[in-house]
Amino acid sequence: MNSPPSKRFVNLTRGDPAPWFRARSTGNPQYNFSLAAGRFIVLCFYGTAADDTGRGAIAAIEANRTLFDDRRISLFGVSFDPADEREQRVAESIPGIRHFWDFDGAVSRAYGAIAEDEPLTAKMRYRRFWMVIDPTLRVRAVFPFDAGHDAVFAALRDLPQPGLFAGFEIHAPIIMLPDVFEPELCKRLIDAYEINGSKETGFMMERDGITTMKMDPDRKRRRDHMLTDENLIAAARTRIARRISPEIRKIHQFNPTRIERYIVSCYASEDQGHFTQHRDNTTKGTAHRRFAVSINLNAEFEGGEISFPEYGPRSFKPPPGGAVVFSCSLLHAVSPVTQGRRFAFLPFLFDEEAAKLREANRQFLDDAIYDTGAKAGQPQATDVENS
Repeated sequence: MNSPPSKRFVNLTRGDPAPWFRARSTGNPQYNFSLAAGRFIVLCFYGTAADDTGRGAIAAIEANRTLFDDRRISLFGVSFDPADEREQRVAESIPGIRHFWDFDGAVSRAYGAIAEDEPLTAKMRYRRFWMVIDPTLRVRAVFPFDAGHDAVFAALRDLPQPGLFAGFEIHAPIIMLPDVFEPELCKRLIDAYEINGSKETGFMMERDGITTMKMDPDRKRRRDHMLTDENLIAAARTRIARRISPEIRKIHQFNPTRIERYIVSCYASEDQGHFTQHRDNTTKGTAHRRFAVSINLNAEFEGGEISFPEYGPRSFKPPPGGAVVFSCSLLHAVSPVTQGRRFAFLPFLFDEEAAKLREANRQFLDDAIYDTGAKAGQPQATDVENS
């Protein structure tokens, strides 16, 4: 008689990338796990708080509460048991402690707590363990519950600062380029903003499969002017083609052929202009974006620096006319402007293959923000060399 096939579990070990996912949590109906990077993360796959094993893990978390501050370390528990939510057996404690409601088992399967082909049943095997993840969302260590809980908390107390997680500072994989725009062009772009006016803009998110814009001043405060002056558009496009595209081809062996959006943006101190950590290509309507370009147009401001939390706390302030160029997949943030106003030119670059994706995904973009002309959601996309 043939024995039943053995269950296949994902087995993540040190150095493996931790799977990204979106899931409902104790405080967020759609938590984007990829945005939690930039600090150490502990995932606790306790499964259920209905038994002694699960309750023991929750008690161990509470006993070591001071470790979790959302700056150095964050903890996420994972429950597959709806009764944990219904009976309020576990709760988030901000800063530092949250729980995912994994009632379909998707997160547990992705990390190997449940076998890949195992349905959620009372008799299923649930592997309970702690997983420590580094600030770039790669696995650092796994601690099975069977070995006790002391080892994981001892390891957490010995962790370095997030910016030194590798034992030394890792530089963000970005391109820094001075002298992309000359002072005269910077002034003309700022004048276009001042003369023609601007509007507050939000950020892109998905709701029921549709990419739409959300306004949330806690997450982003910025005003934008969409250029309509064809001479200014041509001047910006020419300089990007001559001074940025060759560097991308040299460093990344990628040929950008398209530019999306010609905007002059302003982060102002009067409203603490900022943009919390985010990625630029996480929705269907933005999935085609390959490289982001941030060109400062002035220097008379404090704060407003761009940083890449996965690679440490260092922030960057290019000189006027200088650019930071980076993959749209990188987590990045703009710190609050505390004095003056930061003006910047902020296009996206992509290629012909991505242009096909952009067109295919147009059906998933909210009609209210899609316009190939001048609206903020999905503005002009033109050839790099000429339009």
